[in-house]
Amino acid sequence: MGMGTYIAKRVVHSIGIIFVILFLNFIIINSAPGNPALFMGGEVALSSPEYVKALMHRWGLDKPLYERTLIYFEHLLKGDLGYSYRYMEPVSSLILERLPVTLLLTLSSSLLAFVIGVWLGLASARRVKSKTDAAITTTMFVFWSTPSFWLGIMLMILFGVRLRLFPVSGMVSVSHLGGGIWYYLDILYHAVLPVTTLTLIMTPLYYKLTRDTAIQQLREDYVTTFRAVGLGEGYLFRKYVFRNSILPPITAFGLQLGYAVAGAVLVENVFGWPGMGRLLLDSILMRDYPVIMGIYVFVSVTVILSILLVDILYALLDPRIKYG
Repeated sequence: MGMGTYIAKRVVHSIGIIFVILFLNFIIINSAPGNPALFMGGEVALSSPEYVKALMHRWGLDKPLYERTLIYFEHLLKGDLGYSYRYMEPVSSLILERLPVTLLLTLSSSLLAFVIGVWLGLASARRVKSKTDAAITTTMFVFWSTPSFWLGIMLMILFGVRLRLFPVSGMVSVSHLGGGIWYYLDILYHAVLPVTTLTLIMTPLYYKLTRDTAIQQLREDYVTTFRAVGLGEGYLFRKYVFRNSILPPITAFGLQLGYAVAGAVLVENVFGWPGMGRLLLDSILMRDYPVIMGIYVFVSVTVILSILLVDILYALLDPRIKYG
């Protein structure tokens, strides 16, 4: 099977998966307890059932579920993600406004975690059962078992409150809202603690995948053969072990990038970061169904595309993997 045919079949398959995911999400979300009209109406809704009925009619919430499903997919095929109940703005505008803010955190932390995790994993595998290996592995397991919100709070207390090295909340200081180079530098300054939190949480995944795969590769027969013929340990590790060990971390990295558009809900809320994760949590609490489903559309599409790109990259990195 050629590359073009393989990609075409995967695209068709992916479209089917996205459709099923969005259909299930719509049914589950719109069947959940709680009436969005009560949240939209506020205190008035508590004393005026007629007002609640008017809101439900205005937003089509009084229609049967099957009819709302058909209307939703009809609009979705036109590129319309709906209108937010809470913000009274198009969902696509809300998402595009928050997306760059979230990607600043998730992409930078994912890249840092990937590089650090792979590097530490390879270093640990070359010194397996040594004190260095034990120390790195123990540290990684500590971070792996630490809740992200707790780690964020601890970093905030230590570096923000006690040492006062970094800001503890928000994305930019009021004094730098005017724009310019200092505005962007201030955003990076505010991003240090949340990016560090996410990096420390994600690094153990890449570390464990890389270390376990590298140790397995070092025990393979081809490594023993190359050693027997006098191939240098450094060259052997860089040329063969590294290349075969990098595939599992690449898969994990691709999936992490897919979920990156949803943001890091807990970390964004701890640091008051106005990204997609915070938007998703606020929308769930306020029963803002169009925003929730709009974010799921973005997540579903990016996850499926990430998996497809990872599969193609796999085939390019390892010729033993066939398109069929």
